[in-house]
Amino acid sequence: MLRALELAQLGVGAVSPNPRVGCVIVADGRIIGEGWHQKYGEAHAEVNAIRSVSNQNLLKSSTVYVNLEPCAHFGKTPPCADLLVQHQVKKVVISNLDVNPLVAGKGIEKLRSAGIEVLTGILEQQGEDLNQRFFTFIKKKRPYIILKWAQTADGFLARSNFDSKWISNQYSRQLVHKWRSEEDAVLVGTNTAAHDNPSLTVRDWSGRNPKRVVIDRFMRLPQTLHLFDQSVDTVCYNLVKQEERSYLVFAKLSEKDFIKDLINDLYARDIQSVIVEGGAQTLQLFLEGGWWDEARVFYSRKTFTEGVKAPLMEAIIYKNELVFDDELLTYKPK
Repeated sequence: MLRALELAQLGVGAVSPNPRVGCVIVADGRIIGEGWHQKYGEAHAEVNAIRSVSNQNLLKSSTVYVNLEPCAHFGKTPPCADLLVQHQVKKVVISNLDVNPLVAGKGIEKLRSAGIEVLTGILEQQGEDLNQRFFTFIKKKRPYIILKWAQTADGFLARSNFDSKWISNQYSRQLVHKWRSEEDAVLVGTNTAAHDNPSLTVRDWSGRNPKRVVIDRFMRLPQTLHLFDQSVDTVCYNLVKQEERSYLVFAKLSEKDFIKDLINDLYARDIQSVIVEGGAQTLQLFLEGGWWDEARVFYSRKTFTEGVKAPLMEAIIYKNELVFDDELLTYKPK
């Protein structure tokens, strides 16, 4: 199952809004096939694993290890549970049950009805951690929300003129580009867009660019910013207009529940995860509303003495690591 989880991780950044799934097939005490879900809309992990088995006759005596319950419905591909039944595998070992109502136990039911032994709950917590975006999206009907910022040793996000370059080191900045490639969208507020003019793309890493999301309530940002160059799918949330162009959407929301409505709209657009990269006011809005699942904070050795203060939060430290001379702390809500 550990190997299945390793394989599933290879689908990061390519399979959303589907879950990350890996599959290992064992017969006579050795691995005879393995595979993972490589790209959304293409073959699932079980299909790729079965295809990799050179001697298909061994499948009847095999045990299949898969980190998520095999699907039982027709989507972009046929049901994987049916495929396992067709090949008459002996046993299926599963980490997590699929919370998608289209599956939700139906895959296991198909397998057991066909006389296949099924074992569940193996490395369950590791499986949940791997697919926390998928589980959040299905259960809470919203994207998995990651808050990210860098702050100085004396607690500032930016100088008084909103300049925030460069608090973290080059390795930390490269790591942020890696993170972007792994998530569906990246979001910034008006001040960050105006003062930093970010591209929010993956330039220092290989992988897909996330969708870009910007808050511009009163449509005051100049259309000459990188965010509006229509090179990457971008959504601008505002109070003024609703308009759709190629690669650029202006989505009008109400002032009363702005952040909540924004999150609901991201969910409606099948955005399973989003990194909120600032600025201070935007981050604080997400924190105060409880709209977050983890916060990744770089602590630099640099000092500003004065400027824009870092957000305040009640949280527990989940992970602590060093990125050269920056300290990176990952927090979870209390």
